[in-house]
Amino acid sequence: MATTDTKAPPYRAYAIIMGTFAGGLAAAGALARSLDRDPREHTALDLVVLGAATFKASRTVARDEVTSFLREPFVQGEAHEGGEEPLGTGDMRQAIGELVTCSRCIGTWVAAGLATTQILFPRFGRILTWSLAAAGVNDWLQAGFAALAHKANELEQRTSNESQTLQPSVDGS
Repeated sequence: MATTDTKAPPYRAYAIIMGTFAGGLAAAGALARSLDRDPREHTALDLVVLGAATFKASRTVARDEVTSFLREPFVQGEAHEGGEEPLGTGDMRQAIGELVTCSRCIGTWVAAGLATTQILFPRFGRILTWSLAAAGVNDWLQAGFAALAHKANELEQRTSNESQTLQPSVDGS
C-alpha cells in the first residue's frame, strides 16, 4: 500500500505570518503618525510605478539567483534560479518557503514595504521605488525585444526556405 503525505497545511504559521503583516502595517502607520509623516495624495502614476517596482522586486526575491540565499533555508534541495519547491515540513519553514517562492505572494509584502518606505523615508523610498520600477520596465523591454528578434529570425528563415523551394533547378527541371 502506498503511503501518502497527510501533513496538514501549516495553518498556524499562516496565521502568524498574516498577523505579522497586519501588525507591521499598523506599526508603520503609527510610526508615520508619530513622525508626522502622513502619506501624500498618490496619483495613478504613483500606482503604476509602485506596481512596476513590486513586479521587479518580487520576481527578484522569488526567482533570481542573487537572492537564492534568502530562499535556501526554506526550499527542498538547493536554491538556485527560482522554481524551487518549498519544504514540506508542515511548519513555519514551509509557510515561509511558500511565501518566498511565489512572486505574487511575496509581492504583497514587497508592495507594503515599498509603500511604507515612501512614507517613512520619502527620499530613499522614492529612489528605491523608481529604480526598481525602471528595472522592471527594462525587464519587459528586454523580453519584448528578444521575442521580436526571435520572431523576425523565424520569419526570415521561413521566407528563405520558401524562396529556395520555389526557385527552378539549374538543370532546367
